[in-house]
Amino acid sequence: SRLSTQHKFSTCGGRIEVRARCDAGKSLWPAIWMLPEDSVYGGWAASGEIDIMERLNGDSIAYQTIHSNYTLHVNPGEQHGGTGPIDPDDFNIYGVDIYPDSISFHINHRHTYTYARQPALADQQQWPFGLPMYLLLDMQLGGQWVGPVNNDDLPVEMEIDYVRIYERR
Repeated sequence: SRLSTQHKFSTCGGRIEVRARCDAGKSLWPAIWMLPEDSVYGGWAASGEIDIMERLNGDSIAYQTIHSNYTLHVNPGEQHGGTGPIDPDDFNIYGVDIYPDSISFHINHRHTYTYARQPALADQQQWPFGLPMYLLLDMQLGGQWVGPVNNDDLPVEMEIDYVRIYERR
C-alpha cells in the first residue's frame, strides 16, 4: 500500500521527520521517500529522489539515499547514501534536512549521511533537488532488491505515529 502527498503537498526544503514502526519479514520493503512534483529534468531519477528510509527483509539498519542522473550514470561509484541502526521491533524516527546546498539524513536524531551540492558540478544532473518534492509512505512486498515474498510472513503492517514537516522560510 502507499500514501502519497502528490498534488496535495510538496516542499523545496526544510526538515521532515517520520516516526514509524515496520513489521519484519522476507521480501518486505517499507519506504519513506520523496519524488519531484514535476519531472522537469526527465524521468527517474533525472529529477531526483530522496529516500528518507528504506528497510530490507527485517534488517536492524535502515538505508537513507539520494538518486539523480549524476549518482546513477555520471558518477555511480560515489557514495550517495548511508545507513543507521534502528530498533527493529519498535518505533524509530527517520528524518532528512533539505538545504539549498546539502541534504542531511538522521535516524533517531543521529546523523547518518550528508550529500553536498558540488559547486563545480552543480547542474541539474548533480543537484536536481531544488524542485518541489512530495512525500510517499509505502510498504512494498517483493522486488528486485529484496527478492520474492514469503507468504508465511504475511500479513504485515507499517505503523506511522507522526509525520512532521518543518518548512524553511
